Parts: sequence; structure tokens; C-alpha cells
Amino acid sequence: MSTFDDRERAFETKFAHDEEMKFKAEARRNKLVGLWAAEILGKSGDAADAYAKDVVRADFEEAGHEDVMRKLMTDLGDKVSEADLRAKYDALLIEAKAQLMSES
Repeated sequence: MSTFDDRERAFETKFAHDEEMKFKAEARRNKLVGLWAAEILGKSGDAADAYAKDVVRADFEEAGHEDVMRKLMTDLGDKVSEADLRAKYDALLIEAKAQLMSES
């Protein structure tokens, strides 16, 4: 096997790992934002967990994150501004990545 083949395999492995971590971080972020929104909606315990799972599932409706934002904006109504929701969404991605890194 040549050095080129070894490098190619290493790049492919790294790409697969990075994509898996990205998926896990986004799913974790969606769960965290779901739990945050559930609290605003007055849900707790199993109801909050179920709502967070619904938010995670909403991400599979279409590519990108607008499907999640649309669900959250509809559910939260006027309780949270879109700007605040988007800021929280972005902040929770950072938190989700940190959580995943600390678990590794």
C-alpha cells in the first residue's frame, strides 16, 4: 500500500468522524433547545423529555435547521422573539459540542 493510499484512507476516516460528531452535536443541541423551550412552555419531567424528542425529530423533516426553528417559533409563539431563539440555538450548539468533547 502506498503512502498516498494511507493518506487517502486517513482523510476519509477523519471526514467520517467529523461528520458523525457534527450530527451528534446538532442532535444534542436540538435536545437542549427542546428542554429549554419545554421549560418556557411550562413542561417538566417526562413531558419536557417528550417535547425535546419532538424537537429532535423535527430536524429530520428537511435539510438544514429551519424545520426546527419553525417548530419552535410556532410552539413558543410570542413567548420568545425569533432573535432570542436563534441566539439561544447558536449558543446551545457550542454547549453541545463542549458536552460531547468532555464525554470523549
